[in-house]
Amino acid sequence: MIIKSALKEKQTVKKAPEHSPSGSTDKPHDQPISRYKMADESSDLNYKNKRLIRQKLYEQIDPIKAATLSHEQLNQQIESIIRGICDHNRLQLSLDDEQTICREMFHEMIGIGPIEPLLADDSVNDILVNGAGQVFIERYGKLELSTIRFIDEEHVLNIAQRIAAAVGRRIDETQPMVDARLADGSRVNIITHPLAIDGTSISIRKFMRRNMSLEVLESGNALSTGMVTVLRRAMQGKLNIIVSGGTGAGKTTLLNALSQEISGDDRIITIEDAAELQLQQIHVVRLETRPVSAEGTGKVDQRDLVRNALRMRPDRIILGEVRGGESFDMLQAMNTGHDGSLCTVHANTPRDAIMRLENMVMMAGMQLPQEAIRRQIASAVDLVVQVERMRDGSRRIVSVTEVCGMEDDVIQTQEIFGFRTDSVDSLGKIVGEFVSSGQRPAFYATHSHYFQDVE
Repeated sequence: MIIKSALKEKQTVKKAPEHSPSGSTDKPHDQPISRYKMADESSDLNYKNKRLIRQKLYEQIDPIKAATLSHEQLNQQIESIIRGICDHNRLQLSLDDEQTICREMFHEMIGIGPIEPLLADDSVNDILVNGAGQVFIERYGKLELSTIRFIDEEHVLNIAQRIAAAVGRRIDETQPMVDARLADGSRVNIITHPLAIDGTSISIRKFMRRNMSLEVLESGNALSTGMVTVLRRAMQGKLNIIVSGGTGAGKTTLLNALSQEISGDDRIITIEDAAELQLQQIHVVRLETRPVSAEGTGKVDQRDLVRNALRMRPDRIILGEVRGGESFDMLQAMNTGHDGSLCTVHANTPRDAIMRLENMVMMAGMQLPQEAIRRQIASAVDLVVQVERMRDGSRRIVSVTEVCGMEDDVIQTQEIFGFRTDSVDSLGKIVGEFVSSGQRPAFYATHSHYFQDVE
């Protein structure tokens, strides 16, 4: 529920002329003109009516009383007030328009405004708000422009501030960037003026409620039956696995699927910037980083949590994403008895993933010779699984690569499975096949006591 005083508070954010609710152009001209047409400049009378109704609604509704109402009662109250506003101001709205505005105001008071319905749409993976006039969504791996718009820049900023306030953060000129998490677990990044020139930007990576498994991914043609077998045995054998891929490639989804193969007897500790993993086991401890406070204190990063996790008697550690000094601590953990650990890394190929690990250890200030770092990686990492979002929007495992140790000063690898693209059909879909290299995984011999009926 929006606090009434916060709603009435005037925003001090400087706006480009296009963002001004009044449409006035007597503003400083030191900012570039936005390339997007804002909703408040639209000739659509409906949006002008929405602004007026929203303003009058917040003047009349009692937030303290409204907070005690059920959703049905609140919806009825909103409908009654809006009907009175329309009658008093002689607004000529159709019944459909009135019901739409009632629904949007209800969503704004209990959720996050116009984009609330998108959170309930399981086909939507990402919601990208580019100022008031543009809301893009990613559906089935493809970006598309939705018909949803905000009333004006102030409307977007109010929603952004509510999201930030829910996790004890704030978003304004002094702190124009924030990472947050919605109640359903979805990740949110917000950036506003003066850094976001065209208006406040809200990027939401939705929390997927679907219970993913390797079989479900196989049925969606994300990997082959042979890959499922190798990955399941790798998890049973407590191999240390790195999931590598680009942004939005499906790394967390694969991590969730792999985690389902972990024994219920293991004590698992997960470490993430924003908790997304959906582990089904009974003995799971979830840790989440904490950003710096407004006073500049209290920051807890992944490296702090990895070090603390080592004191918590973990059987397996799952690190959401390696991006800095925690890479060294994770390698140390993998090398000191915490077998079966998992992590993700941003990289385009398995070889790039190994190089990124090496670079991150060096950037963390570890005064170790390059060869020693490589030997640490070769000893710690058993398998690199490469995932990719392809040109047609599909997500696939394109490589399963085994780390086979060191030869001279080079980390040796062998690809067990890959994906070969053959063509693109008339609908733009990539046609290809999963291929086996014919190489028998080396861990089949060293971990055979974990498996049954290994051919």
